[in-house]
Amino acid sequence: MQITRLDLRNVRNLGDVSLALGAGLNLLLGDNGAGKTSVLEGLHLMAYGRSFRGRVRDGLIQRGAPALELYAEWLDDPAEPERVRRAGLRHSGQDWTGRLDGGDVAQIGDLCAAMKVVTVEPGSHALVSGSSEIRRRFLDWGLFHVEHDYLPQWRRYARALKQRNALLKAGAGSSQLDAWDLELADAAAPLDTRRDAYLTRLQAAVQTVAADIAPVLGQPELEFLPGWRRSELSLADALLVARERDRAAGHTSVGPHRADWRFRFDGPLEQALLSRGQAKQAALCGLLAQALDCAQQHAGQWPVIALDDLGSELDRHHQAYLLDYLRPGNAQVLITGTEVPGHWPARVREEARVFHVEHGRITPV
Repeated sequence: MQITRLDLRNVRNLGDVSLALGAGLNLLLGDNGAGKTSVLEGLHLMAYGRSFRGRVRDGLIQRGAPALELYAEWLDDPAEPERVRRAGLRHSGQDWTGRLDGGDVAQIGDLCAAMKVVTVEPGSHALVSGSSEIRRRFLDWGLFHVEHDYLPQWRRYARALKQRNALLKAGAGSSQLDAWDLELADAAAPLDTRRDAYLTRLQAAVQTVAADIAPVLGQPELEFLPGWRRSELSLADALLVARERDRAAGHTSVGPHRADWRFRFDGPLEQALLSRGQAKQAALCGLLAQALDCAQQHAGQWPVIALDDLGSELDRHHQAYLLDYLRPGNAQVLITGTEVPGHWPARVREEARVFHVEHGRITPV
């Protein structure tokens, strides 16, 4: 994927800006607070339906503005420049409207499924050290983009889960719960199977990336945790066993919505004992492995790679490893930083399209 145009309006402190991005490396440089990260936040919002800094209404919309507006044009395949795709999003913090290739978007997930962006930002270590919800979203994002019938299956499970939880809260009888237990278990089966298979496939990509950019981690393995004792019980039986506990709690305690996964290493490292720096490196390996897998499933077409504040995340040696790793794949890369262009190696300066960000304005250098 290659974004050719990105417009942002009323996003934090940014003015009305329009960027003509380069096909390869793009550097957005400026002082802290200039608005660099806001560009990546807007792009992330279109690709994920949320900002990586929190809720849209919590500061992402410029003060005094009724809503933010985003617009992007991109090529799914740069070899077909005549097939330009277009998307727009207007978000008030409560409500949103979206357009995709000339038509209205009914669900924001349809917009997100069209845009393939992998973001690495200062909070990305939460993929390793954060909640299981973050890791489930990671799995689902990958599957949304490589298996196009996954989204309706995920929605079917979400609807069944919502209905069962409503019945639990209402104190419904066993006959009603029996019917929804069967629907939930049936809807869960393909989610569970696909997540497990995806993580197994992703392990090879993680090991490839780790060997190139974080050899100190050793050879990581990925372990899938399905959300119930699958080796002992079917989900239908697990739901029945947990029913009274679920009645008391008012929600469903077992199933794919409680799934998780974790890194395991062949050396003395354990996920729970990783330093912050090691957690960042492990998370970076996971995110880049997901981008690599996406490229492998789409005839070598990489997603856009957005790297926020790279200098604070990686030292210069690891930055070089990362850029050397991305270069052969011809991925479009957006990097924010406070460094002047001279900080970067000569080949990076020669290849990159550089933008200067100052006081909410963005100008090409």
